[in-house]
Formats: sequence, structure tokens, C-alpha cells
Amino acid sequence: MNVDVTALPGIGVRKDFEVRSGRRIGVVTHRDGGIDLIVSQLDDPDACQAQVPLTTDEAAVLANLLGAPQLVQQLKEEHSDLPGITTRQLAVSGDSPYRGRMLGETGMRTRTKASIVAVMRAGQLHPSPGPDFVLDSGDLLVVVGTPHGLDAAARILVDG
Repeated sequence: MNVDVTALPGIGVRKDFEVRSGRRIGVVTHRDGGIDLIVSQLDDPDACQAQVPLTTDEAAVLANLLGAPQLVQQLKEEHSDLPGITTRQLAVSGDSPYRGRMLGETGMRTRTKASIVAVMRAGQLHPSPGPDFVLDSGDLLVVVGTPHGLDAAARILVDG
């Protein structure tokens, strides 16, 4: 897949690509730090059909939403021959009691027997996070365990 990068003098940089539907989807990163999600027509990339301004936090959440499912699917496929083991992504909400606290403080592994194998944050993958990894709202934890353990892990993130 080709990503076209276009300098926008006085504005910033546009990065976009063609999708199967015949449109172009991209991001404009403004010099002042602003971010816009854009949708354009294939035959006229300058004719923007939709433009959605995003805060840095919103862009990070969107990146996580787009990136984590592929990782979870890959892990599910790798564990498909292990009955009773599954993979799930669990979000850290803004009101989670563990937001701003270290992963080790959750006691997740000890309390649920589920393992956090990665954290997606702002489109960046943090594999095998240690107990000193500080959780933040919008983080997506990729967790492997039994269905019961994953349910318990989800409750911990919400209720403590």
C-alpha cells in the first residue's frame, strides 16, 4: 500500500492512501500540532469530502482502535490450538482507578491468571510491558487468558 506524503506550505503535511472504495483517506498534521482526519475523492485528492479535526488524545485513541484488532487477531490465530485460551483487548478508561498508576499495581496476573502481552498507546505497540509501565486513558491492553480470567481483568480495570 502506497502512502502519499504531500507538503502543504504554511499548513503542515498531508499523508493519505487509496482505499478499495475509490476514495482516499488520510491525515493532515498541522504545523501548530492540529490533526485532521480527511476523506477525499480518488480523482481529485484536493476535494475533501469530509474533514474531522482531532485532538492529540482522539488521534491516539483512533490509532489504537485501528491497530489493536490486528494484533489481537494474530494472537488468537497463534493460540487457536490451545483450548480454553483466548485473547482480548481491554481499554483503560479515563475514570479507571488505574489510570496514571503502574501496571504492577493492578495485580492483574496474580488476581486473574491473565497475562498482559502488549499495550497499544497512540498507535505505538509496547510489547511485554513490565510492572513499572504507567497506564493512561485510551491505552488498549492486549490480554491473554481464560475467558473467566479476561472477564475478571476487565472488571479490575473498571472497579479496581
